Amino acid sequence: MTDEWVGGIVTDRNGDGPPTVEEWRLVSVPGRPSGFDGGPIAYRTNFTDPRYDEAERALLELRGAYDRATVWLNGTRLGTNEPHFVPLRLEFEPQPENELIVVCERPDSFAGIYETDEVPAHFGTPGIWWDVEVESRPTAFLRRLEARTRVGVSPESRRSVETTGEAITTATTDGAGATIDVTLEIDAGEAVDDAASLSLRPAGFRGGATMERIQIRADAGERTTVSKTISMTKPSLWWPRGYGPQRRYTIRAKLGDDAIERTVGLRSVERDDDGLVVNGRRVRARGFTRLPGGDPRDDVDRAVDANATMLRARAHVPPREFYSACDEAGILVWQDLPATGTGSELPVERGTELASALIEEYGRHPSLAMIGVHDRPLDPFADPLGSGFRSKLAVRYRAWRTSVDHGPATEIAESIPSDLPVVPTIGAPGTGAEASHLALGWQYLEADDIDWLLETYPALEDVVGGFGTGSLTSDDADPAAIPGIDPTLLERRADDADASQLEQTRTLKTITEALRRRGCGIVTASTLRDSAPDGGMGVHSVDGEPKRAAEAISLSFEPVQAVLDGPASPGTVGITLCNDTHDVLEPVVGWRVGDATETAQVSVGPLETTPVGTVRIPRDAERVDLEVAVDGRSVWNNYEL
Repeated sequence: MTDEWVGGIVTDRNGDGPPTVEEWRLVSVPGRPSGFDGGPIAYRTNFTDPRYDEAERALLELRGAYDRATVWLNGTRLGTNEPHFVPLRLEFEPQPENELIVVCERPDSFAGIYETDEVPAHFGTPGIWWDVEVESRPTAFLRRLEARTRVGVSPESRRSVETTGEAITTATTDGAGATIDVTLEIDAGEAVDDAASLSLRPAGFRGGATMERIQIRADAGERTTVSKTISMTKPSLWWPRGYGPQRRYTIRAKLGDDAIERTVGLRSVERDDDGLVVNGRRVRARGFTRLPGGDPRDDVDRAVDANATMLRARAHVPPREFYSACDEAGILVWQDLPATGTGSELPVERGTELASALIEEYGRHPSLAMIGVHDRPLDPFADPLGSGFRSKLAVRYRAWRTSVDHGPATEIAESIPSDLPVVPTIGAPGTGAEASHLALGWQYLEADDIDWLLETYPALEDVVGGFGTGSLTSDDADPAAIPGIDPTLLERRADDADASQLEQTRTLKTITEALRRRGCGIVTASTLRDSAPDGGMGVHSVDGEPKRAAEAISLSFEPVQAVLDGPASPGTVGITLCNDTHDVLEPVVGWRVGDATETAQVSVGPLETTPVGTVRIPRDAERVDLEVAVDGRSVWNNYEL
């Protein structure tokens, strides 16, 4: 596809004819356009006939044209597509030289994070965000390949995990370990009476392969769909990182000279009161919320470096590259629908359609582990509170008087297939949300009040969808110009970039480790990376540079880690050893304050915590260092006073 594109604001839609644009200017595709306000926005380019032979067929694929896209080719309207994360595939009759126009518009509802001030305004500008391609295909070709996996764990395997913690390498479902339902769509430009081959082979590991054949019969000009179920008695499963290998399989369909491939992973996901169960085995989900923008693969690498096992795509739908990277890295994905705040009316029918389209497009990815419907429907703490006894009373009062209608979100959640856990709402204390957003140390109270809050409202620690504070990356920054930052809240906590990053580090570390001590099964902190220059809620800057909090939270997310039971301040503080693995461990735990050191050997069971002892912190201490000697290496945890 040509790299030369121009764009402009549509001044007249002209019915079914191409739109009128008064001023065209150069734009980049793919990308988010800048300098355009509102919309609709038209894109235009020219390209030559992509076919090598007139007997072949020309196909256009449009991905990520936000959010409603209408396509004209050589003056003729080809079609419309919505939502943007579902590819639009159109056949067309090419000329030697062709003019393509794509008009992109904002959605009427479900704009999600793009209708908030937590990302730059231009992030929500309509445009071709991902890609557009034109290609030549055979007269009869494979238009679409879909694969849906089903995995179950036998009661015997589940009991083995619960009693011994032993890893499962295979699963069984009614005598057949797993099934893959394959759907092929064939576009027959000429009559077809042939068999398509369907192969399944391990992707990057040793294992058995299978080959099936599917009979295809279609008249010329017909588009037909055929299905096949592949059964596997001893599949190799996909596991989150730290719990097993990320085994996947490649499915390849071939009809004549045309072929198409998809990669899938086999896994089951359930959620109960203690968190997630993957392939019948309890896992701890630790990670971050992620905002749009930046390279998705780089963000996944940052999550891995931080010892995360989960990323939450908050109120937006990322490109397929994000899911592929999570599949490879073993990162679970908590995927939200694009709905956040009171401005989202949540039309149920539209929300149900979006949820169905989302699962159809991304359901083959084993990393997809959970769906969120409505993010922060109401914020009872928009007017911030301070700390102390009176503020705790105020927190309780606001939580008591808050009322949220969960009906539409619940109705949408009930439409989602039962093989994926669903969280209807994510919200603040008092909203009755199934997952909590905690703003201690930012909008209300102090981070050290986390135990009080969770003891007052125990349901808040079941699933935590976000917590943290903002920070600056430059002393010259204007906090009022940074998306996601309330300058009033920032000024209450710090007066320069270094102080704000120290406060962010302390807050994240305190809340993360309290949640681990209390056995919270699903924890996502806010946020992995800033969405704009100069600062934000992220632990990395917008260009990916780590802030002070990045290293601190990576230590707090270590699978086996010793943590303090309270603030690192003068006095006596307890130490707890947290074990997110399925191994019984007997490590040596040591702690050092100044020149004083102590050690203790303790035993901790799988997915358990155990008290270690206490550390006395004198008034002149500058830091506390904890060390866990496990599996031939030392894991450190540091606290600055």
